[in-house]
Amino acid sequence: MSKSTPASAARKAASAAAAYHAYEATTRGIRIRVEPRYMEDQSSPEDSHFVWSYAVEINNDGAETVQLKSRMWRITDALGRTEEVRGAGVVGQTPVIEPGKSFQYTSGCPLKTPQGIMVGSYQMSDEAGKLFDVAIPAFSLDSPYTRRSMN
Repeated sequence: MSKSTPASAARKAASAAAAYHAYEATTRGIRIRVEPRYMEDQSSPEDSHFVWSYAVEINNDGAETVQLKSRMWRITDALGRTEEVRGAGVVGQTPVIEPGKSFQYTSGCPLKTPQGIMVGSYQMSDEAGKLFDVAIPAFSLDSPYTRRSMN
């Protein structure tokens, strides 16, 4: 049986609290909601390996059917190193989302620092085939190994 120290208990509490913060943005009636979670069991802080999952919900609050065609992510770690990731669809899919419907998926992000930020966009097509971008809100990746400060 492992012994819980005040520091490990504080990290677990901070991780649990961070897991319930969601970020939202709406573009042209498409509402994106992202909820990041620090993955303690997949991370190895002593090796500078920190992992987060993020659950995304794409809600079509608009009046027409849309299809998600591609994604772009900008991932920045605590040292300011930025990586851009682009690709077709999400998790191998290019979902069609009718008015009043939603699509959910979960993905992940590893970093070499205990904190970072992600922001991005989805490229969608409307019923006429016209492409448009939908903002993914910036969201913070905070591990319990990060000291928070107010800026």
